Amino acid sequence: MYAEERQQTIAALVTDRGRVSVTALAEEFAVTTETVRRDLALLERAGMLRRVHGGAVPAGALTYVETALGERHGTRSEQKRKIAAAALDLLPGADGSLLLDGGSSTAALAEVLPGDRRLFVATNSVPIAARLACAPGVTLQVLGGRVRGITQCTVGESAVGALADLRVDVAFLGANGITPAHGFTTPDEAEASVKRGMARSGQRVVVLADSSKLGREHLVRFASPDDVDVLVTDADVVPADVARLEDAGVEVVVA
Repeated sequence: MYAEERQQTIAALVTDRGRVSVTALAEEFAVTTETVRRDLALLERAGMLRRVHGGAVPAGALTYVETALGERHGTRSEQKRKIAAAALDLLPGADGSLLLDGGSSTAALAEVLPGDRRLFVATNSVPIAARLACAPGVTLQVLGGRVRGITQCTVGESAVGALADLRVDVAFLGANGITPAHGFTTPDEAEASVKRGMARSGQRVVVLADSSKLGREHLVRFASPDDVDVLVTDADVVPADVARLEDAGVEVVVA
């Protein structure tokens, strides 16, 4: 394969996978890691991707731009259903308590909460609250605050203040980006403040995120690897990403 063909293929892989690693590309194309790094540098100068530690992500991955909740519900839905099913094993027992962050993966978990178990659930997500308002066995608390239209979640001082007084068994959070070096990120500071509050409120912190989120970084970090106990993701995850997160102290459950 000529260098130009290899570079075009790499660009396509970054777009398709959301993240590629230098070592994986070197193995895939039977070239040295130095060759891959030169390819990535050339592609970055052309505006076709953005290099990050250990690999590359799409050019728009490090940005404040958010995808609307409705759009996210329609992407990687099968993976999110599997993530939700795996997360059921991490629920507290009867009369336990949990926080559900807003997002499509946490919403998938809300859809499959067992109806035969009494649970206290607090959430800042309007769609999740609507889903659980009449759910059998659920005592629901909705965090107040301003509702962001793009995520349909409450944010601001009211939500953060309410979280300061809460202590739950498990906090289930979503994330827009995850890297071992920088941690768990999201594009918006107001959303990040609520996520931080949720992480502090949970005796155990579990992040639900499909594999496309790994290797991406967004503007605002809300948790470091030390703050998160478990990541539940899907089987498309790159094994090297799993290894790095586990080295950073995060248990990774592959659904």
